[in-house]
Order: sequence, then structure tokens, then C-alpha cells
Amino acid sequence: MFLLFAAAEASAQKDSVRVKGDSLPDRFYLLQEVERDGVKLPEIEIKEATIHARSERTRRSEYRQYEKLVYNIRKVYPYALIVRSKLAEVNNDLKNYPDERDRKRYLKEVEKDVFARYQHDIENLTITQGKLLLKLIDRETQNTSYTLIREYRGKFSATFWQSVARIFGTNLKEEYDPYGEDALIEAIIKEMDAGRL
Repeated sequence: MFLLFAAAEASAQKDSVRVKGDSLPDRFYLLQEVERDGVKLPEIEIKEATIHARSERTRRSEYRQYEKLVYNIRKVYPYALIVRSKLAEVNNDLKNYPDERDRKRYLKEVEKDVFARYQHDIENLTITQGKLLLKLIDRETQNTSYTLIREYRGKFSATFWQSVARIFGTNLKEEYDPYGEDALIEAIIKEMDAGRL
């Protein structure tokens, strides 16, 4: 009943000028009237909320694994964002180089710059963080790391780096699956982007 009164009061004053000392809050929601099965009901649209149920098997080790995943995502996600922005910048700049020789020279300069800036940080990643970074690069660029290397460095280089990755137990061709295997990673990233984690 109070909600209906507040909504009626709000709609009555919606076109009026706010007076100092007015008791209405700065922000209020106007209820919409919706007819369902012949009955008119008040309705308000609310934002989607994600609720994760606790399983009975939740243990300390599972919680530690989750915390470790959050830590690893926080560590490598900024690099995936850097790759996305750098890739957009490179693609934009490549339009200015019609000659293949100039393009290769430009790509080598970009590669040297990137290695100079981030090589130390990337070398200090664990294998788990490296695997996670490869998935997040696919998430951010919609291209696997193998595809990116093949596109910008050539098929031979992509095959070489795929062989090296396989030695360390990973796959450059592995795709990010936000609705399957990587659903927890996706949920964590959404929570981080929303500022709740």
C-alpha cells in the first residue's frame, strides 16, 4: 500500500519543481501498471542479480582455489586488456602502410616496444597464469593466440610457438568458453568490472 501511495505521490509531483526541504528523495521509481490475466498490477523493472548457491561440498580447499583464481585473474586481466587495445591500435596503424615491407617493419617495431615494456612481467607469470592469460586474450580479442600469431607473424612462427606451448601443457588454439568450462572466470570478471570484487 505504501508503494502505491509513494508512486501516486511521485507521479503527481513529477512535473513540479523540487522545493527545498521537499520530503521526496532525489531518486524515486515510478511503478508501471501492467495487466496480467485480466488483473492490473503495479510493476517496476529491476536490474539482474546473480545468485550463486553454496554446495554442500564447499570446503576450505575449494575456497582457496577460488581465491587463487581471483588472484590470478587480477594479475593477468590487465594484460589481456592491453593486448586488446594494442591490437586495435596496430590494426588502425596498419591501414597507413600499403607496402608489405613497411608493414613488417612497423610490426617488428611494435613487437620490440611491447617486449621492452612487458617482457619482465610476462616472464614472471606462472604456467597457470599464462594459460589464463591466453584464454583472456581470446575473450578480449575474439581470436585465439595461435590465430593472432599466424596473422601477424606467419604460419611458421605460429606453429613454432604452438609447439613450445604444448611442451608446457597448454594450447594456443584453445578458445574461451564463457558458458561452459570458463563460466566461473566469466562470473569473476563481471564482478570485477562491476566493482563488486
